[in-house]
Amino acid sequence: MQNQIDDLIPTTGDVVIVGAGLAGLFCALKLAPRPVTVISASPLGEGASTAWAQGGIAAAVAEGDSAEAHAADTVAVGAGLVDETVALGLAREAGARIRDLLHYGVPFDRDLEGKLAVSQEAAHSARRIVHVQGDMAGKAIITALIEAVRATPSIRVIEGYVAEALLTDDDAVTGLQLRKAGDVAARPLIIASRTVVLATGGIGHLYAVTTNPPEASGLGLAIAARAGAVIADPEFVQFHPTAIMVSRDPAPLATEALRGEGATLINASGERFMLARHRLAELAPRDIVARGVFAEIAAGRGAFLDATTSLGNHFAEKFPTVYASCLSAGIDPSKQPIPVAPAAHYHMGGIAVDVNGRTSLKGLWAGGEVSSTGAHGANRLASNSLLEAVVYAARIAEDIDGSTAPASSRLPEASIPPRNCAMPPLIEANLRAMMTSHVGVIRDGEQLAEAVRAFAAIERDTGNIALRNMATTALLVATSAWARRESRGAQYRSDYPTEKPTLAHRTMTTLAAARDVAASLTEPAPARSAQPITA
Repeated sequence: MQNQIDDLIPTTGDVVIVGAGLAGLFCALKLAPRPVTVISASPLGEGASTAWAQGGIAAAVAEGDSAEAHAADTVAVGAGLVDETVALGLAREAGARIRDLLHYGVPFDRDLEGKLAVSQEAAHSARRIVHVQGDMAGKAIITALIEAVRATPSIRVIEGYVAEALLTDDDAVTGLQLRKAGDVAARPLIIASRTVVLATGGIGHLYAVTTNPPEASGLGLAIAARAGAVIADPEFVQFHPTAIMVSRDPAPLATEALRGEGATLINASGERFMLARHRLAELAPRDIVARGVFAEIAAGRGAFLDATTSLGNHFAEKFPTVYASCLSAGIDPSKQPIPVAPAAHYHMGGIAVDVNGRTSLKGLWAGGEVSSTGAHGANRLASNSLLEAVVYAARIAEDIDGSTAPASSRLPEASIPPRNCAMPPLIEANLRAMMTSHVGVIRDGEQLAEAVRAFAAIERDTGNIALRNMATTALLVATSAWARRESRGAQYRSDYPTEKPTLAHRTMTTLAAARDVAASLTEPAPARSAQPITA
């Protein structure tokens, strides 16, 4: 396996995968022995949200459980927008993908009989979360896959380069524009390929409070949207209810599995506030728990996760990652409640793909959090994200193997001039703060319109390509949130607090439609109708 940038130009015509998280690496392995080039902005193992995942992978592998029950839970949580066929297909393929991961060396926990151990998480009707050492699934999975990738000769990894633009001819992909990470003065590099897979992760870093690494800034969604790809459900952003509030960016995560093991949510007075909000209390769907935590904090009562009774002295043994995060901040979770708050965690929206991961652009596939498959609807069921990543990565590899793309006869031209200015830190900070305050857990039309105008101005005027891509994704999220005038799943509008049956369909939009909305909100005359939502 090579890691020489000189090998980039001219291209070898490999399948090019952008992103080195679970979806990207799993897809590369599944494509072997076909030549694959993986582009990673960070060294392997760094910058991928997969490594931060604590809960595990949802899979109906235990006795008495079934794929049908798993799919039913997924549909129930998705607030009317889950594609039921997609959900069932995902659940039925779970067992095979778990076996793949075991083959690649992932050390999933087992019980005393040697069977896969499973735990409980919110809104699941059975114990079906396959995990590693309690809360170390993500790290263990990515470590095993990196080892497998490095041992596979057909996979070439290029580290330290960011894909800043997707190059197209009409509606077909012709290549990528890359730039050395952190070097705005560097000359853009062009790699030609008519077979590209985007696996760049989510958008959490667009928010000031997030559990995601800085690399999760919506890059893949932005470059696909700028190339004309259809974007699905961008307004639906899941906020994890229990990020640990210890003044860190990103915020450490107190996994949902803690609540599955009996940890409770209390306010500063010791009251369990979720009992009055939902029959499942702490194990209610994430959007409901997030709003409950948000409300307690907004009312000045604070929010804390209390595992002192349910886990006590076993905390460090069962949840070593959370324990270490708390201890480093001076909190002993075996004896003290953990201060928590909602944080941007997972994006249900993304690049619209079909059942094989194909986007609306020829030669472009997308997998993992950057995509939107229809499996999550308006609110993702816990631990379905890693499952979706491996299922669709395998499908993408199979689909690519069954297709042929004409070889590139010449390098495509750069889409953006090589001049590029440094990222303005204040503007980036303001964008992230506005996403949290205006496009966060609770939204309203006036604040969303203000955010749309601000993001449209940045997207139009900035000379920094990375900031432009952040603003592009932020604009897509904000415009679709503004246009969906109801509350459904993770989208909560205080000015439209109920679901509307007529809006029980997914959003399908484009960057052009988002710009139209922004234009309508900046016109001094009565705004013309600009709705990115389509049935």
